[in-house]
Amino acid sequence: MKVVVPVTVVLIFVLLYLNFRRLTETLIVMLSVPFSLVGGIWLMYLLDYNMSVAVAVGFIALAGVAAETGVVMLIYLDQAFTAVTAKRRAAGEHVTVADLYDAVMQGAALRVRPLMMTVFAIIAGLLPIMWGTGTGSEVMRRIAAPMVGGMVSATILTLIVIPALYVLVKEIAIQRSSTRPRSQAQPAT
Repeated sequence: MKVVVPVTVVLIFVLLYLNFRRLTETLIVMLSVPFSLVGGIWLMYLLDYNMSVAVAVGFIALAGVAAETGVVMLIYLDQAFTAVTAKRRAAGEHVTVADLYDAVMQGAALRVRPLMMTVFAIIAGLLPIMWGTGTGSEVMRRIAAPMVGGMVSATILTLIVIPALYVLVKEIAIQRSSTRPRSQAQPAT
């Protein structure tokens, strides 16, 4: 486990970087991993489960799902901001911070329903495993528990923290581009 967990985190980071080709977006999504782990740890504590190989497998699966939901949120935010940027460019105007806020609100609002459907489907699929009795159910509960707890905290992160971090990063880029002379200024994307 000392090798598998760090290799998994590095692999997720590399795949995210290959997807976004920017370090800032990769780091924003990578923040979803520790937040999701917090929810998994809380549920493990409440259920009085100890760390085991089965629990580690659950955390590894949780890290992948948390990164996936973060990627989808970031894609929606990027699409909304790109549309606003294109509209401003067509009008020959600079992108403002107010435009950024509007784009983030639109992008995040579009993602609420698909995210909630994903989370509820995952939790609904794992709850029977958590409540199951029979052969192998003790091991399966320890795999499912981190995922159930982590999906709750990852959802909160994806809906609140990722859009806030996205605004902070893009706001800095907008301010940098607006302080340059008009001939050198490039719109933030």
